[in-house]
Amino acid sequence: MSKRSVLYMLDPMPHNSPFDINMAVDADFEVIIPLNSVKLEEINGLTQDAIFSRGPEGVKKTGMFIGGRDIDLAVKMLEAARQAMVPPFQFSVLADPSGGYTTAAALVAVAEKQLKEKHGMELEGCNAVVFGGTGPVGIATGVIAALCGAETTIVDHASLDNALEKADTYGRLFETRLDGTCAASEADKAHLLHKADIVFCTAKAGVQVLKASTLAEAHQLKVAADVNAVPPLGIEGVKRADLGVPLKHAVNSPGAVGIGALAVGDYKYKLQQHLLRSLLTQKEPVFYDFREAFKIVRTMV
Repeated sequence: MSKRSVLYMLDPMPHNSPFDINMAVDADFEVIIPLNSVKLEEINGLTQDAIFSRGPEGVKKTGMFIGGRDIDLAVKMLEAARQAMVPPFQFSVLADPSGGYTTAAALVAVAEKQLKEKHGMELEGCNAVVFGGTGPVGIATGVIAALCGAETTIVDHASLDNALEKADTYGRLFETRLDGTCAASEADKAHLLHKADIVFCTAKAGVQVLKASTLAEAHQLKVAADVNAVPPLGIEGVKRADLGVPLKHAVNSPGAVGIGALAVGDYKYKLQQHLLRSLLTQKEPVFYDFREAFKIVRTMV
C-alpha cells in the first residue's frame, strides 16, 4: 500500500496558527499533525520518531514545518531537526515563524524588483529603513536587506535598547551588519527618511507608521513597501494592491513608488505554497529558512 503524505507542524506556542494549517491543507498534504508547546530540546526526539517510523521510502512523503513567533528559536529548531536526521532516514523541513520568513522574503524581493525597474538600482549600497523592525517580519526583512548589501536600520517604536539589542543579536547570528534605533515621534521618523532609499513597514496590523506629512520629509526615497492590510494601512496613500504606484505624498522624492500589502501577500502566498509542496519533491532533504526562501521568491517576482 502506498504511504500517505504527512506534515508534522511543530510550534512552540500554545496554539498552531490556523493560517499555516490552511496553507498546508492547500498544499495537498494528506495527513497534517499539529504539535504545539514544543520545546527546543524535544525536536531531536520528535524528528527521530518521525523518520524511523516511516522507513527510507516513507520519509520521502514526510515533511516538517516549524512555526512560532521567535525567529531565533525557529533557526535553532531547524538546525536541531537537521542534526537529528540519520541518512537515509531524512526529510525536508520548512521554518516560517508567524509567516515571517516568507513574508519578509516576498517583501524584499518585490521591493528589490521595483528598485531595479523604476530606478535602475540594486539593494547593495542603498540605505534601507525597517519600521516595526524588531518583530519577526521586521528582523527577517532587515537581515535579508543587509545580506544583499543594503545599509539597514531596524526601528523600534518605543525602545532604543531593544532595537540595539536585536540589531546586534541578529547581525551576529546571520553574519551581517544591522543598525538599530528608536522612532517614537514623527520627527524621529522624518529624520530617518531624510537619507532613506527604501522603506519597509512591518509594524503590527492596523498601525499607520508613515503619515503624508512625514513622507514629505523624504529626499531620496525610491520605494516604500507595506505589509499591513488592516486599516489604517501602514503608509498613508499606499493602497493594498499597489505595486509600483507613484508615491504621491513623497513630494520631495520624484519617482518614488509604493507597494501595498496585497501585492506582497500574493507572492508570500505563492512562495509558502511552493515551499510546502517542495518538501515532498526534493531528491535530497532541504532545510528552508528565510535566506533560502528569498533565493526562490526572487525567481518568482
